[in-house]
Amino acid sequence: MPTISALAMTRRGLLKAGGALVVSFAFDAALPRALTAQSRGATDDPSKPLDPEIVDSFLAIHADGSVIVYSGKVDIGTGMRIAVAQMVAEEIGLPVTRISVIDGDTGLCPDQGGTGGSNGLTRGGMEIRRAAATARRALWTMAADRLQRPAADLTIADGQVHPLDGGAGVSIASLIGDRQFSVKVDPNVTLVAPSKHTVMGKPLPRPDVVDKCTARHVYVQDFNLPGMLHGRVIRPPAIGATLQSIDAASLFGIPDVRIVRIENFLGVVARDEWAAVRAATALKATWTDTQTLPGHADLARHVRESAIDRDQDIVNTGDTATALRGAAKTLSATYFWPNQSHAPLGPSCAVADVRGDSATVWSSSQGTHGLRANLAKVFGLDPQKVRVVFLEGSGSYGTSGYDYAAADAVLLSKTVGQPVRVQWSRRDELRWDPKGPQQLLDLRAGLDASGRIVAWDTQMWLPTARPGARAYLAADAAGISQEHGMNSGLLSQNGDPPYEAERVRVVAHWLKDTPLVPSNLRAPGKIANVFAVESFTDEIAAATGVDPV
Repeated sequence: MPTISALAMTRRGLLKAGGALVVSFAFDAALPRALTAQSRGATDDPSKPLDPEIVDSFLAIHADGSVIVYSGKVDIGTGMRIAVAQMVAEEIGLPVTRISVIDGDTGLCPDQGGTGGSNGLTRGGMEIRRAAATARRALWTMAADRLQRPAADLTIADGQVHPLDGGAGVSIASLIGDRQFSVKVDPNVTLVAPSKHTVMGKPLPRPDVVDKCTARHVYVQDFNLPGMLHGRVIRPPAIGATLQSIDAASLFGIPDVRIVRIENFLGVVARDEWAAVRAATALKATWTDTQTLPGHADLARHVRESAIDRDQDIVNTGDTATALRGAAKTLSATYFWPNQSHAPLGPSCAVADVRGDSATVWSSSQGTHGLRANLAKVFGLDPQKVRVVFLEGSGSYGTSGYDYAAADAVLLSKTVGQPVRVQWSRRDELRWDPKGPQQLLDLRAGLDASGRIVAWDTQMWLPTARPGARAYLAADAAGISQEHGMNSGLLSQNGDPPYEAERVRVVAHWLKDTPLVPSNLRAPGKIANVFAVESFTDEIAAATGVDPV
């Protein structure tokens, strides 16, 4: 019969020593610690600069003529890596085949901000391109000194710097291979003109596609470490429910399982993933009966009656109230856009290896540097000793539960002292991920006798944005203090009609709180608002007997 031992600690003790109530069904032997370089929580090359103002932060040229590009922006399935490689190849005169890209590794890549809003190339790619162009200029200077020719007389192609009029050249590998440029990125550096492009704009195969099509690509859901445990989190039956008790005996018969309880946080870890799944399902827990959410049928009414933080005039081109009262005909309609799950094909997953005040986390977060900073702050880790390594996961148009899963993994790993992989279930993803926000819109229009729109009024009830990082489910449940920021996206966009109307008023009523945590969904605000505007335009057309097209 396996033995059970329990250790109770306060959350203050947890942050100091990684403790919690841990019920352990004894393992057969101590599990080995991960030995890979990435699991140590520090960059493999401490001399590697990370300052985004330094060329060497973005690229390294090796003695064999290969180049590694370091991108703080990540490839979430859009093909950004090959596009960035083409940019660098164009600027420093190398074949794309000699260039590899590392993205989203906070121990190796500069912080370029999160990836979203189509900024991976327009911002991140251009920063890398300017670094490559600055490197090209430095290579010209080095080659000019080596060849005793003016830099203006030189060109660079196929990894060689050579005179424009012919003659012997010099390889860029011999000029800088395995050494640093030690120069700042010139924000005004001259880029290769589009008329001279030989690589950019050309269709090239993405290097990741073959492995993805043949099931060899390693997604974060596939990632494993030696000695890694598998974790599952048992969520409450309702938002705000508190954990009253657990019955550890309900897990007898499931081998090698540990129960982790920290206030209202409840999880299990096991050496075998199926054991963790079985334990999470079988563990008997008693929660308070809490009803904090309105029924789905009442959600629109709940939104309308919610407390308003502030009202904002988005568009105001005239007195719509007076125009509506004097209109020959008025129409009105209400449109409600409910919450939407981001629902990636593969539910959220992360792996964490916490050792003392340091940690390495493997995540598909779209903002690995921001995740690193917040994990360190919330869980009492040294931010300089926390490394987040990006691994692709299933895509989603907006923020899924990947950062939440990372926090789950960090808390469990910190508590049990071993690497832990947390895989959300489909149920977890649909119930607990940040939701595409609900939007309620009231539209009114006034028409004159000829059917012209003399007034258009849109009233929108939208979740507000709050500064600060989004709160982690795990930290809230464990009673750990953290920020409760809210990022619902640019929801007030496209609330005004793109058609002719004499007077238009669009008002956003920003709500203080929402039933579910909101997060930007694809084209934030535009889908619901455009649907409402276009549908209402059809109503106006029908009322006036006109073809809406």
